[in-house]
Amino acid sequence: MPHESRRAAREAAQKQHAAREADAERADARERKQRRARRVRITWITVAVLFILGLAAACWVGFRALAVKDGLEQSQQLIGELQSGADVTATVEKISGHAESAADAAADPVWAVLEWVPAIGDNLRGVRLAAQSLDVLVNDVGMPVLADGGSDGGSLITKVLEVTKRQSARVAQLADEISAVKESSALIGPVRSGVDQVAEVMGAAAPAVELLPVLLGAEGPRNYLLVFQNNAETLALGGSAAAQTLVHVDNGAITMGSQGSSASYQNGVAVDIPVDQSALDLYSSYLVDHLNTSMSRPDFPTAAKIMRAWWQRDIAPDDIDAVISIDPLALSRMLVATGPITLATGDVLSADNATALLLSDVYRRWDSYAHPELVDGFFAAAAGAVFQQVASGQFDLKNMAIALSESAAQGSVLVWSEDEKVTEAIAGQRISGILPTDNSEATTIGVYFNNSNGSKIDYYTRGSITADAVCEAGTGTFTVNAGLSLPLTQEETEALPRYVQSMTFGTTFRDWIYIYGPPGTTVSNVAVNGERVDVLQQGIDDLGRPTVRFEAWFEAGDQVDVTASFTGAGDFGPLAVQTNPMIHPTVPAITNTCR
Repeated sequence: MPHESRRAAREAAQKQHAAREADAERADARERKQRRARRVRITWITVAVLFILGLAAACWVGFRALAVKDGLEQSQQLIGELQSGADVTATVEKISGHAESAADAAADPVWAVLEWVPAIGDNLRGVRLAAQSLDVLVNDVGMPVLADGGSDGGSLITKVLEVTKRQSARVAQLADEISAVKESSALIGPVRSGVDQVAEVMGAAAPAVELLPVLLGAEGPRNYLLVFQNNAETLALGGSAAAQTLVHVDNGAITMGSQGSSASYQNGVAVDIPVDQSALDLYSSYLVDHLNTSMSRPDFPTAAKIMRAWWQRDIAPDDIDAVISIDPLALSRMLVATGPITLATGDVLSADNATALLLSDVYRRWDSYAHPELVDGFFAAAAGAVFQQVASGQFDLKNMAIALSESAAQGSVLVWSEDEKVTEAIAGQRISGILPTDNSEATTIGVYFNNSNGSKIDYYTRGSITADAVCEAGTGTFTVNAGLSLPLTQEETEALPRYVQSMTFGTTFRDWIYIYGPPGTTVSNVAVNGERVDVLQQGIDDLGRPTVRFEAWFEAGDQVDVTASFTGAGDFGPLAVQTNPMIHPTVPAITNTCR
């Protein structure tokens, strides 16, 4: 083949090869483009599906959230009606349905998944826990207690015992969980408000539900010493220790045991119990060698240990798990819940007459100097009758809760126990009978009127308290004025039974007024107003506080006033005043605060 022909053939072959390669490259390009297009379509389809699913989930949870919101709001409205006096059983039944629907809506699995989403997750978790907490308290605790029937035919005490044993772990778990989510910074306003409210309720409910089985003897029998104080002879914690009863509790069964009164003890012989020297300096040996004055120091653990020692030495060496103090002011509130009670004497004890009957009329009926056992016995019988009614479960639950709550807040019910769980549960509350040890939450001043004349005149006396706080440049000055008056005429005072008059001074009376300043301060000024008013002691540190002790003599129509100021450096909470639970309540007037 000629040379030219061979070259032409090669060139033709090369062109054909190039054409084939070009065709292959174009085919590859088309295939790559198609693959990219498929991937884009898949991606967009996936995104679209996820978006649609997310939107659907959000809408679904949104609808569920509206259901939860509606259930919680309806429940909150009904709780308000309950607090305003609505029928307990009927209202709780209504709350039950709303609480259950809210909890069911928040238990949705989609809701649970979205709780893991940042920012919104804690809000959803908080709403769920609030709904579940309300549901458990209402439907698993409240409704079974209020329901008719029960293992013993309907005993309220037994039902409370059974329910709290069954639900204590669940309530404690929810309390811990909602307390944890409460700390989240992601909570939005409405959610935070609701979570805070429910967390506070659960924080109080959890220890109560946990402790009730123990206190009711589910884990073994327990003995409680009940001390009944007489506010007609006022002392710092309420009044003289008029009567005592041992209460035995075993698996929900409550029985009244031995009783004691002033005549049952070796007065004048001190009980062997360690007491701070500062307490003896302020209150003398009478704090430990005379039963009736054991309530003089404003510290219930001190009084409770002294009372327990008196009982174990002079009555019986019983194991005593706790000491509970109560006064006629609390009994009168409890009688709203129990209804009137007929005593063995034929007297009908009611909320309307309890205070007058126990703290005044009884002294006109019997001469307590001639027959002290009759007066003390009547007092103990009245208190015992109320507690028998409570022990049998024959009372209105809502009114009893109100009575105990109000009485605890006023200092008319006090509790002490060496059980650490009990101590922790009541720590920081008035029911513990312990003054605050710092000023972080409040700067508390204690003002206490102590009857020191052996009379029962405090059925008639009136107290008044004003307090003022000024904080400048890191220094706080706290001034408190305490007044005491006897709004009777001389003729009225002379007509009083001799046991109501002063045992030593007749129609002249003496009070020791104690003022406890805030922790971290010192006494900066004292003043008195009255011809027979003096400063007896000042600057003694007791219970971690500077104190001033005044002596005030008064007669019919008199008004005596004492003033003390305290100064110190530091950060002080809002000013507060704590005082005796008196027959005629003393409401402190606080005119200024540091916060």
